[in-house]
Amino acid sequence: MQAYPGLKKAGTLRIANLFMTSNEIRTQFLEFFGQRGHRVVRSSSLVPANDSTLLFSNAGMNQFKDVFLGLEKRDYARACSAQKCVRAGGKHNDLEQVGRTTRHHTFFEMLGNFSFGDYFKREAIPWAWELMTGVYMVPREKLYVTIFREDDEAEEIWAKIVPRERIFRMDEKDNFWAMGDTGPCGPCSEIHYDMGPAASDGGHADCKLPCDCGRYVELWNLVFMQFNRDDRGTLTPLPRPSIDTGAGLERLAAVLQGKLSNFDTDLFKPLIERASELASVEYGASAETDVSLRIIADHSRAATFLISDGVLPSNEGRGYVLRLIMRRALYHGQTLGLTEPFLYKVSGEVVEMMKGAYPELAEAAPHTAKAIKLEEERYAHTTRIGIEHLRRSEAQIRLDNVFNVVPVEFGTWKDEYEHQGGNIHELVVEIARKVSRRQRAEIPSNYAGWITGEALFKLHDTFGLRPDFVKDIVENYKLAIDSRGYEQEMQRQRERARASWKGSERKAALPVYHKLAEKNATTFDGYAQTESSDCRVVALLVNGETVSEVKPGEEAELFLDHTPFYAEAGGQVGDTGRLYMESGEEVAQVTDAQRPVTRLIAHRVTVLQPLEVGMKLSARVDAERRDAIRRNHTATHLLHSALRTTLGSHVKQAGSLVVPDRLRFDFTHYAPLEAQDRLDIEDLVNQHVLTNEEMNTDVMEIDAALNSGAMALFGEKYGDKVRVVSVGDGSFSKELCGGTHVRRTGDIGLFKLVSEGSVAAGTRRIEAITGTSVIEDLRKTGETLLRLGETLHAKPDELLAMAEKLAETEKKLRKELEAARLKRAIASAGDLMEKAREVRGVRVLSARVEALDRPAMREMADNLRNRLGSGVVVLGGAGDGKVALVATVSKDLTRNLDAGKIVKEAAALVEGTGGGRKDLAEAGGKDPSKLDESLHAVPEIIERMLQVNS
Repeated sequence: MQAYPGLKKAGTLRIANLFMTSNEIRTQFLEFFGQRGHRVVRSSSLVPANDSTLLFSNAGMNQFKDVFLGLEKRDYARACSAQKCVRAGGKHNDLEQVGRTTRHHTFFEMLGNFSFGDYFKREAIPWAWELMTGVYMVPREKLYVTIFREDDEAEEIWAKIVPRERIFRMDEKDNFWAMGDTGPCGPCSEIHYDMGPAASDGGHADCKLPCDCGRYVELWNLVFMQFNRDDRGTLTPLPRPSIDTGAGLERLAAVLQGKLSNFDTDLFKPLIERASELASVEYGASAETDVSLRIIADHSRAATFLISDGVLPSNEGRGYVLRLIMRRALYHGQTLGLTEPFLYKVSGEVVEMMKGAYPELAEAAPHTAKAIKLEEERYAHTTRIGIEHLRRSEAQIRLDNVFNVVPVEFGTWKDEYEHQGGNIHELVVEIARKVSRRQRAEIPSNYAGWITGEALFKLHDTFGLRPDFVKDIVENYKLAIDSRGYEQEMQRQRERARASWKGSERKAALPVYHKLAEKNATTFDGYAQTESSDCRVVALLVNGETVSEVKPGEEAELFLDHTPFYAEAGGQVGDTGRLYMESGEEVAQVTDAQRPVTRLIAHRVTVLQPLEVGMKLSARVDAERRDAIRRNHTATHLLHSALRTTLGSHVKQAGSLVVPDRLRFDFTHYAPLEAQDRLDIEDLVNQHVLTNEEMNTDVMEIDAALNSGAMALFGEKYGDKVRVVSVGDGSFSKELCGGTHVRRTGDIGLFKLVSEGSVAAGTRRIEAITGTSVIEDLRKTGETLLRLGETLHAKPDELLAMAEKLAETEKKLRKELEAARLKRAIASAGDLMEKAREVRGVRVLSARVEALDRPAMREMADNLRNRLGSGVVVLGGAGDGKVALVATVSKDLTRNLDAGKIVKEAAALVEGTGGGRKDLAEAGGKDPSKLDESLHAVPEIIERMLQVNS
């Protein structure tokens, strides 16, 4: 039996249950099945490996999916696990229910036992009952069973265990499980527990199963995978039926600890108490604050586990869902009065509680705390900006810019406020009078206007201000909120989230690949060689369809029984090369190698000679290209360890690309690398290159590998047997890796760090080169320095000082040139003043000025406005294919004129936009050919504004 963190040696099971902790429940489950021949398998990552159908791991069977489908073989036929799961986003989007009900969660643990064609119902059902009543000591009279309506076999087995009146037949919706529209499926049987009338939402005292009032709780689902459903919906019995069960730890804990709510168990109570302590709020004192405390407790678990598994807050995919979860917790922290970062502290409590079962939490704890605190600070910043928008004084709020409040023709709040002499109540009355009937039908009768759903969503999504929070603030202004419109925007957001993560994943493999893998799995023999002979063509595909032959000039996918071609995986690109007939004649060029499904390598080929299924070929990888890739792949391992040595153990690989000419390495870190850090990292890698250490490879069981100190990478899928790649004795670098590597580190030649930067919040990226690429780079740099020296008549060690001197001289000359231009422009101001015209009693000057940068244009506009005394000045200039506009309005005119609106309208004519204050604003544009037209339109723009506002 494989080791499992926190698992005791198999021994006598407890026979009485007074109070069982969640750790004991988990351990007893694994021990029970471990003693019955099950391999205890550790939880897979929350980030599913190579599964485009999942956002997060959400069931115990996820990691065994290919085993159930027959695409992967394991050296055991029985397994059990405690699987980390997250259900949030995608179709499992009931996030708003979490904290408000007793059983909804974002993160949860699923206990499960599995049979891969070994035992079936006659073992699975009695074992479930034995564990539930004999080990967990759940009272039999509190348990009920449901089965699929047509599953006579399950009823026959259950009838020997429980009275028939406790067995209920249910329809397909409730008691039939399928992996998808097609594929393995079968009936299921559920064990339900009667929580008693107190758990009922409707106060039922005598209801019966299957009442959904909350009284009857599903504890365990036993899935009997016994059919295969084809694309016509026909069910065919599977030759080797299987078992997939799932029991939620949180619900089991509530039952075994005598609690009506999961949140009252030892999985949540310490977290609620920690949040309560931080907020100085007593749990149980208020229903409203209790919800917030439960949300913080639940979401801290999800954030902790997701970040420790390599997910970071972002604006797309999994990171977007994580951000939604975290910001919901942070909002509820705000409602409790928490103004300083707090969630990272609650997360620390999660680590302490769960590290026994999940040791990876402790290892990732510093990284997790930093990621959460950074997101808290970012959230505080954005919400502060949002609240400033909302709570700005009435005279400063611009409704058209912030809220899009109806009726829009009133312009800004400030305009109307001043128009009514500063009386806010008169303004409300005036707005209310002019709301159209259609708009009035939508807006509550006692409100002046509303914040549209679109604007409300933006305040939530961009600034983190939730609708109820916004409502509390804007009610002071007699504004309602468009809740229905907001919900519509939220639904669109959910659809965008689903599209985001689906778009970022690989497309699901075609069924033809699965069929090929079942019968014609590929053996990879390219670790030790780049050439293989007697490779039999087992299949050919053209445009996703199987064919028996391919003609010269066509492109196809070719499958061999064994191959030296490495298929793209783990960031390493696929090999290229050539295929030869037994006569030695070249038959095809291999342009790529991919692994569409487990155990199958697809060679993408351009055919030179007729190819047929059954032919025997020799396969030859481009050895020079492979060597370059190997150098870069081994260098990524050295770089990873050098980063952890230099920056800290929080550094984790977050992605990589290994190609012949370079390597790219993404890693978790929160600040740009200092210049000295870059040098230290580069030196450390090259130190291990120069010592020419041997690369060692071992194949061992996953648990043994991890216990030996080997690093596993987030998002990678590992089988029970893994390949461990070590540099020397492994003390510096030891990783699980299926890629190709050099024989000794000296084969890398040289390592040079080329660039470093940010790719996402908390994620940095390094690009580097090795071997001959370094030599080429150094040669190119040397040639550049030589030419610079010749041009500047300076030696290499004098170039820096010479460049600094030239830059300083150029800066000085630019300033002198701008000063001269401005002086000439101001001198010509008298001529420009003659262009001023009067529009409805306001002096307006719009003119084109050349060769001035924006600061100079602003200075000149101010000068002209001062000369006018009272009036409007708009200046425009063009250069480098762009347009610059500056508008100024004298203070006495800002009641009726707005420089920001003037310049925005003018900019639209040159395909641009802009804005600013009422007295000074700027804009840019893309079409210099329309600048004169834009400036000529200024008097007309001002006349329109004066008509509306007079």
